[in-house]
Amino acid sequence: MADLSGESTELLQQLIRNACVNDGSVASGQETRSVDTIAAFLGGTGVELRRYEPKPGRSNLVVRIEGSDRSAPSLHLMGHIDVVPANPAGWRHDPFGGELIDGEVWGRGAIDMLSITATMAVAVRRLATSGFRPRGTLVYSAVADEESLGTWGAAWLSQHAWDEIKTDYLITEGGGASFSLAGGGAKRAVAVMEKGSHWVRLGVKGTPGHGSLPFRSDNAVVKAGELARRIADYRAPRRFTDTWRRFVDGLELSPPLRTALLNGPLLELALRRLPLGMARIVDASTHTTFSPNILHGGIKGNVVPDSAEIIVDIRTLPGQGGPEVHAMLRDAAGDLWPSVEIREEEDNDATESSMRTPLWDTLATVTASLVPAARLVPFPVFGVTDARFFRRKGVTAYGYAIYTVPFDQFVSRFHGNDERVDQESLRLSAELWERTLRAFLG
Repeated sequence: MADLSGESTELLQQLIRNACVNDGSVASGQETRSVDTIAAFLGGTGVELRRYEPKPGRSNLVVRIEGSDRSAPSLHLMGHIDVVPANPAGWRHDPFGGELIDGEVWGRGAIDMLSITATMAVAVRRLATSGFRPRGTLVYSAVADEESLGTWGAAWLSQHAWDEIKTDYLITEGGGASFSLAGGGAKRAVAVMEKGSHWVRLGVKGTPGHGSLPFRSDNAVVKAGELARRIADYRAPRRFTDTWRRFVDGLELSPPLRTALLNGPLLELALRRLPLGMARIVDASTHTTFSPNILHGGIKGNVVPDSAEIIVDIRTLPGQGGPEVHAMLRDAAGDLWPSVEIREEEDNDATESSMRTPLWDTLATVTASLVPAARLVPFPVFGVTDARFFRRKGVTAYGYAIYTVPFDQFVSRFHGNDERVDQESLRLSAELWERTLRAFLG
């Protein structure tokens, strides 16, 4: 399927070069560049293209092909077109050059997630030009702002254009790389759950004074530094969700390792022996995590500060919200808690979909036809994706594609230096979408 590889490569290169960098500000992103690119790519196929632009430059593209049978299941393929910033100094090649080097396309967004957005578009174009008329409705979307909470992308569409994007099922990013652990055999992880996000801005109080008299001073920056250390060191209790248990069972591990991954004390020992990349994945999947990422404090170099702030990135398991997070922060802070106040917080609950569906069965069959002996396993994603907006409306949503790289390498390329994707992964993913659409929508 050389054409699939070539088409996917060329479209991905264009999307990377569009440099739709989302820094969190309303004026960033400018996804209209990539909407123009994909619209031109799909032009002439006979499909209707609809654009939605809630803010200048923040464009979304939606293609909806109505099915002939309203009782047939419907499917939405969704990719985002914004990317996070990249510092060229840390890269071996231009992060926005989209260069093809030794069979790999280099650039910001190659993995997260322009490769999926591109290969989905390739599959839709091939189906449209072949005269494919589905029984079930097909939706393809290229959306803005996923890298900053989806405000002008999936969140906006789910509120203002739901009739255009609603389906029974959805596939987006989050899985598909090869997962192998201690001889259990290669599996393909499908994201069926994602942790919640709970960001908090903590204020730390002190007492002002002259910087020349630091002895026993009530320095807010010093306390904030200690608080940040305690939060970073804090380990919330382990909790093994049903998704995690099904994931471990699906890996077909040796009995001792399986037991260790489902037992709190034994897991702590196992984390010390696993490769670092894998240990991080296992750790994040089995408890609520706390990462103090920003610290501000002080007003002048010779003034003991009376106030400081810490911004903490907290990722929660299902059923954990504000009260549980507050209790864990209080536990982590210890005797510093009386000096701490929660000044701002934003809470998004964890979401989950069942793996016992016809779409899961179709993905398993198609994957096995493309990657011999491949087996799908459900996986809990530790970040957030646009899937959450759809799960909350009753849509079964999965994160998937097919990649040739091991899962720990795959994860490390998200938001990292030297992000890239190989052409074989592009070919396999494009063929995955085309075969799945034909089989599932009929």
